Order: sequence, then C-alpha cells, then structure tokens
Amino acid sequence: MRRIVYLVHTSVDGYIEGPEGEFDWPVMGPELSAYVDEVDEGIGTFLYGRVVWQMMASFWPHAEDLSDDPHVRRFAPRWRAMPKVVVSRSLPDPADGAARVLRGDATALVAALKAEPGKDILLTGGTELASHLAAAGLLDEWVIAVHPVVLGGGRRLFTRQDKRGALDLVESRTVDGRVVVLRYAAA
Repeated sequence: MRRIVYLVHTSVDGYIEGPEGEFDWPVMGPELSAYVDEVDEGIGTFLYGRVVWQMMASFWPHAEDLSDDPHVRRFAPRWRAMPKVVVSRSLPDPADGAARVLRGDATALVAALKAEPGKDILLTGGTELASHLAAAGLLDEWVIAVHPVVLGGGRRLFTRQDKRGALDLVESRTVDGRVVVLRYAAA
C-alpha cells in the first residue's frame, strides 16, 4: 500500500496563508529546496484539494516564464510530468488532462488511491483535505516547514479535529539558517 506524505509550509503561529490569503512569505532557500527534492524522490503521484490545485495549475505549467529561481526551474518539469489527482466536488475536469478529478466521498476515494500500486502520494499544502484525511487516519507522514513569520490570522494548518492523533517525531532539521522542518510519522 502506498503512503500519503503531507508537505506543508506554516508560520510560527500555525497559519498556512495570511489573513488575505497571502502565500508570499515562505522562502525556498537552497537547503529547503534540496530537502523537498529528497521528499519528492519517493513520490509517484501529487494529490491536491481544489484550492491548492488551482494555485498550482495557474503557476507550474509555465513557471519558467514567470521565475528564474533555481528551485522553480528544477521542479517545474517534474511537476508537469507527475500524475496529479485532485479531490473536489466542484472543479470541472481540466481540459488538458493535467489531473484526474475525484468526486464523492473523499475518504473512500483517497483510501482507494492509496491501495493502487506505485510510489507514494504527496499531498501538498491546503488544510481542508489534509484535515479530513488526518481525521480518517489516512495520512502516514507529515513534513511541516515552519517559517520564521507570524501571520496573525488566515487559514490554520489544521481544522478542528474530533480526536487526538499521536505522531512520532522522525526528524527535525534547521535549513537555510531560518526554517525548521519537522517530519512526523503516524504513531
């Protein structure tokens, strides 16, 4: 069975975007970029909720035209080539076939996705789908990059959970002299 790895950037006060939806505060320095590349090596599918998919799909297909950042240039071809799955009740099917859209019971659909053969699944960012999958016990690993910023509001890392979920700390690492990466596994 494939594992689901949840990779997310958060502020010190636990927000994944600012009060106005800003996501201009995470800094992908060379060490954090290399760490994300390491995580990506074991991944065979990118998984998104609708909101994060729309953000990713508006940037990565033509990212090299928008940025000369080394991380962007290295990751963009990988993003385009990777199979992508979006869980959404309202997203129309992408016209270019860039992603497969799953509609219906997210828990059952993602459990079936995990049961498919292949490499692990990477869920990137977002809070609703991640919170839903965490509550259902479907997340296997959390990779949380804590950036040195206080946003003071916005979208929380996780929505309220009905029960506690124990995690085992697998790794903690400071990268680029400013970001702390915490890696946890389901206990």
